[in-house]
Amino acid sequence: MIFAIVGPSGAGKDTLIRGVLAVRPDLRLVRRVITRPTEAGGEDFEGVTPEDFALRQARGDFALTWTAHGLSYGIPKAQVTTPGDVIFNGSRAALPVAATVFPGLRVILVTAPDIVLAARLAARGRETAEDIRARLSRAAFEMPEGIAFQTVVNDAAPEIGTARLLAALQPVRA
Repeated sequence: MIFAIVGPSGAGKDTLIRGVLAVRPDLRLVRRVITRPTEAGGEDFEGVTPEDFALRQARGDFALTWTAHGLSYGIPKAQVTTPGDVIFNGSRAALPVAATVFPGLRVILVTAPDIVLAARLAARGRETAEDIRARLSRAAFEMPEGIAFQTVVNDAAPEIGTARLLAALQPVRA
């Protein structure tokens, strides 16, 4: 099973994913490739130059790519083609393509109230006040039509959000 965790910046996707991985060792995290310096922090990702990203994309190294906030993101094929459950931090805008690339994709939207998002974005110190306003305006971005998803509200302590995400990762009962 492949799980895409999506949602606005500041929703706490990476925090909840780390919490889930600590409890579910059977779940593998896809280490995204991003055109951002690795020193920028946040999640565990592979930082590359735009030129390196373009070269790898042209070679067919990625199962899925998208752009957001002036950056390019890639999901390496090698990390999603082996058996077992896989989880990745994705993009709502890329979901129509992701659903085609990954049949049976399970989508979980992690979100939080705007006041919580703004505080988290300010605390991480990567964005200017203008950047934060722009990200908050995108927070209300609608999910693409035809994409089934579950919602996890992450508005409390990380342990509570992690428990909510763990519940959403359970097999769907018919």
